[in-house]
Amino acid sequence: MMNAVVEDASPKGGAKPGLVRGLLSARTCIGLSMIGAVVMMAIVGPYFAPYSPSELVSAPYEPPGPDVLLGADALGRDVLSRFLYGGQNLVWMAVAATLLGIGLGTTIGISAAYFKGIIDSLLMRFVDLNLAFPSVVFALLFVTMLGPSKLLIVFLVGVSQAPSVARVIRGASLSVVGRDYIHWAKAVGLPTRHILFREVLPNVASPLLVELGLRLMWSISLLAGLSFLGYGIQPPNADWGLMVNESRNALTIQPWAALAPICAIAVLSVGGNLFAEGMARAIGRTEKVTQ
Repeated sequence: MMNAVVEDASPKGGAKPGLVRGLLSARTCIGLSMIGAVVMMAIVGPYFAPYSPSELVSAPYEPPGPDVLLGADALGRDVLSRFLYGGQNLVWMAVAATLLGIGLGTTIGISAAYFKGIIDSLLMRFVDLNLAFPSVVFALLFVTMLGPSKLLIVFLVGVSQAPSVARVIRGASLSVVGRDYIHWAKAVGLPTRHILFREVLPNVASPLLVELGLRLMWSISLLAGLSFLGYGIQPPNADWGLMVNESRNALTIQPWAALAPICAIAVLSVGGNLFAEGMARAIGRTEKVTQ
């Protein structure tokens, strides 16, 4: 009976058509393919690395050759091996931070829209307070005080993404919480948790997926930036952002030590952007038809 009420109350061409249209769009498929390729490389890459990422195998800045296909870095380590190992931390940390930010932001957003009043005001003022601090400054502040722990960095990057997600999801949820089936769910005494996550959340799935793509892109950029600045993954560990920092002064001598990780980060970021853009365009077309 509840499903029938939901279907009757949902607007024609609502969240599900927009979601399906977005997932089947060319941009979204290309974006997912780019993300999937980089993630797969990060997972299986270490198994194909010819050397250990910290092993000294050649002269510093050795050009590409039979023994070092992408050359050597400033210390004589194999660039290809460090590149194949370097995506592991960035990928899992970016995904974890994105999911944390999406989860926290979504919970705040739908709660603010549902409860309204004083709770809405308090939650949104908390969001505004977090938005006042740039993500990089916010992360650097705590990393400097507490040290560059991987879990701490994931937490800080995720928390810094949550306010933007909360703003978007709150706006999308405001039109959902006033629908008849939500009033019906309240009237029959369904738990608030059930209403929020079983009735409201599925109806904001499309904008949520858009935010997922955008937040993934920002998480990748922020994590790579922190490593580049020396506040992320610490040497001698292999990390794409750290590799760029270590080789930035030798681009004219041995460019692959920096270009390889830059290309991988770019592909991952562009993939997230294409995914978000494909979903946003699909939602826009769906809403235009509905109106």
